[in-house]
Amino acid sequence: MKRKFRLSTALDIDDVLMECIPYAIRLANEKYQFDPPLSIYEVDRWGKLGTRADVIFEFFRDPEFFRTQPVMAGAREFVRKLSRMTEVFVSTSVYPEYMSIRAERIMKEFPEIPQDHIYMGSRKDKIDVDILFDDGMHNVFRSNASYPILLRRPWNQHATGVLAVNTYDEFLKLVETISDGYNPKAKTNFTDQPGVLVLVGPSGSGKNAVAQEILRQSDGFEKLISYTTDAASKGCGRGWYHHISLEDFRQKQDGGELFESTVYAGHHYGSCKKDVEAILASGKHVLTVMDICGAMSLKTHFPNVLTVYIRRNKEELLTALLEKSLPQEEKVRRIIALEAEEKNADICDYAIRMQEASLAAAEILSGLSSETEKEG
Repeated sequence: MKRKFRLSTALDIDDVLMECIPYAIRLANEKYQFDPPLSIYEVDRWGKLGTRADVIFEFFRDPEFFRTQPVMAGAREFVRKLSRMTEVFVSTSVYPEYMSIRAERIMKEFPEIPQDHIYMGSRKDKIDVDILFDDGMHNVFRSNASYPILLRRPWNQHATGVLAVNTYDEFLKLVETISDGYNPKAKTNFTDQPGVLVLVGPSGSGKNAVAQEILRQSDGFEKLISYTTDAASKGCGRGWYHHISLEDFRQKQDGGELFESTVYAGHHYGSCKKDVEAILASGKHVLTVMDICGAMSLKTHFPNVLTVYIRRNKEELLTALLEKSLPQEEKVRRIIALEAEEKNADICDYAIRMQEASLAAAEILSGLSSETEKEG
């Protein structure tokens, strides 16, 4: 399929291009001298929480707050790059009495965005664009955009099954991948140099079984051991994860050890760049199982990455999910995410339908040495 028009992107402002909650937290700590200081991790969902963190809302009624909001590091360059890739709009929610301040700041800080591309209001589902980039779960879930994408923040960590990124670079790579989706040939080379093979698919798709078969059928791959806070990973028997505490995970995350991190069904997952580099340096291909967010992060950091989506019919998916030893609440989250995750097939380089795990693995291995069109 050929793209008939230039892609369009709507960007949120607060905590996407300009600091909002982190700025309010700094102001609150300065004003009230909290001991210990108020942390961004205390704002683990949007809205008033009934905790000391609620104090940040007082700043959202001060016009000076909107005049002085810092532009996020790298935001100006991000908008410049994105403007060369897509048509850029702003979709921002702000109190009516502060709309003029917000508009002036946008025009001053991001001159690449035309004035008539600035939309203000809370009904972001009414703006007609291809891509929405927002940190609000409610905006992403309600969006009519073809690709609503969440910017991960502590207050949206429980979102499951949505496209999400952690950085501007990951978002730009995802936009590039979406654009390349109209030309389904993957730009990878597993014949002449080691690469990274990522299996993507919803819970119950059988991607872990396929990965084990790939390892059994070929000695040219080594699995990447990632990190997770999911305690159930300790007993899964697959050996794909190191289980660590949430505190240890955040230390690795804040310390820059993890090149990618994501949240699935309330559990944190992440991988270390040095682990990928060590496998590639050994001359072997890296094999890993990730959600689409982790896959896009790999494409951001490494040049030779192939993503394969494992499809399975809905009845089989539901049966596999219901048979899992998971809390009922988590099963519900994963079932709700199925429809959203199916869209990820269009973003992957290839998609195959799950059959026998051994046959699926053989199909993938065969495709690595030949030019195969993405399944429709």
